[in-house]
Amino acid sequence: MILVDTSVWIELLNGQHGPRITEEELLTFATCGPVVQEVFEGLREHPWVQAFREVFLALPALNDPLSIGTFVAAAEIYRQGRRRRYTIRSSTDCLIAAIALDHKIPVWHKDRDFESIARFTSLQTKRYR
Repeated sequence: MILVDTSVWIELLNGQHGPRITEEELLTFATCGPVVQEVFEGLREHPWVQAFREVFLALPALNDPLSIGTFVAAAEIYRQGRRRRYTIRSSTDCLIAAIALDHKIPVWHKDRDFESIARFTSLQTKRYR
């Protein structure tokens, strides 16, 4: 299983041709509340949007609902990064990282925050492209 970050979904939805995704790989994709929110916020009106929503919501959703402990873990990630002089631009990325860490799965991303977080946590990452 791999937690696919919003940054990768944006690339895929905008038709950016990155790595070819096989059906087998697609079956390993997972999401979480913060990614769902970010992806749906950015959706433009297209004829395929409703179908995409239904398929997207069928992905396994991790930490649903989110516990207060997940938010505390995300805040700690942010604090550790700041203490180590890493600039993490998005507290939502800390929340996504906390969910991935909780499940011991990698995050597939195109966002430098996750690489920073991986430097001082056990977060596993897979960079898009």
